[in-house]
Amino acid sequence: MQLADIISPERVVTNVQAKSKKRAFETISDVISSNTDISMGVNDIFDSLIARERLGTTAIGHGIAIPHGRVKESNKTIGAFLQLSEGIDCDALDNQSVRLIFAVLVPEKTNEEHLQLLARLAQMFKNSDLREKLLAAPDSKTLYDLLVQWDQTH
Repeated sequence: MQLADIISPERVVTNVQAKSKKRAFETISDVISSNTDISMGVNDIFDSLIARERLGTTAIGHGIAIPHGRVKESNKTIGAFLQLSEGIDCDALDNQSVRLIFAVLVPEKTNEEHLQLLARLAQMFKNSDLREKLLAAPDSKTLYDLLVQWDQTH
């Protein structure tokens, strides 16, 4: 599975104003709900992401978080990416505030594919050059292109 299979330009947003993790997750939920054909509502998406977050932070360090949740009503993996205008506290182990969030919703019965995707995202975000480019991206199209191009070449 390629990132282009799970994200779309409409689900990649730049310069998001969110002062808290809760507000960022609300924005992600709205972006996904408004730009997919899944039957889950905004509140269900939010609840799925928050349920996983309660088990432990999904902030992986270097200003990155990869919140994820399960979806009963879908058989496909769906992603969304936010570039925040300011960092927020997400309880990262390195104590860095988060400015880049790649959210993933996976079908309820998916396990191995889900874990492989999370591992690939973690590997992608270890690349400091890519992180800097994502933080500096001026618009959503540039963000989308950076993510998809990196994925296609690695």
